[in-house]
Amino acid sequence: MLPEKKLELRKLAYKIRIGITEEIKARGFGHIGGSLSIADVLAVLYGDVMRCDPKKPGMPERDKLVCSKGHAGPAVYAALALKGYFSYDELKTLNQPGTNLPSHCDRRKTPGIDMTTGSLGQGTSLAVGMALGDKIKGRDCRTFLIVGDGEINEGQAWEAAMFTAAKKVNNLVWLIDNNKKQLDGYTKDILDTFNLEDKFRAFGFEAFTIDGNDLEQISTALSKKAGDKPIAIVLDTVKGKGIKEVEETAANHSMTPKPEDCDRWLEQLHKELSALA
Repeated sequence: MLPEKKLELRKLAYKIRIGITEEIKARGFGHIGGSLSIADVLAVLYGDVMRCDPKKPGMPERDKLVCSKGHAGPAVYAALALKGYFSYDELKTLNQPGTNLPSHCDRRKTPGIDMTTGSLGQGTSLAVGMALGDKIKGRDCRTFLIVGDGEINEGQAWEAAMFTAAKKVNNLVWLIDNNKKQLDGYTKDILDTFNLEDKFRAFGFEAFTIDGNDLEQISTALSKKAGDKPIAIVLDTVKGKGIKEVEETAANHSMTPKPEDCDRWLEQLHKELSALA
């Protein structure tokens, strides 16, 4: 990755985290931990990898994103606003009456959202169907599926994974946000999924694990060309990544921060963003 591109993506990741924090501050509560953990992969996807155009949101051959962990909508909304799909000011309407930005992603309401998600596990099957449809129609595009490590507890996710590999849906890239926490605690204590890379490889994927908060590793992984086998990338991430206080909070899946907490977090993010060359 060229230094100029890396700097551009680092700044974008900071801006996504700032957007997430402003959304949570405006609403008073929200799923901040799992939103912050995927800010880096979203920065690479929307800042460098995905072929999509806010002026042509329905273009059939666009690359598509399905955030199956739909509660991370604040992260996707921030990325979409920065991409130009809608006004940045709309972020402050998150999950409020009349908003186009509901708590979970909804393609009927939000420009740039490719698939409605929220009931965990179901987005995996929807993404497979979307990608398979594109492949059958001969479209030169990819679908990127973001799945939570807690969400992998759902049996439907493994049915979708088995179908992806069996039918060689190699235009679908699975991105597993392995931030090691879910609603009720640590994933290892709720239902340990053990080695996710080994599991996906056993299902027939080309699978590998990377630092999911490292922009260069993400970029390299996403630039990999798929062969017959679909690709699964296990993103080792930190829940709450980017805001020191949130990273260190055990129960950071969903939080109800005070306005002064958010102001302090925003001050940290803006200071670090300004320090970038």
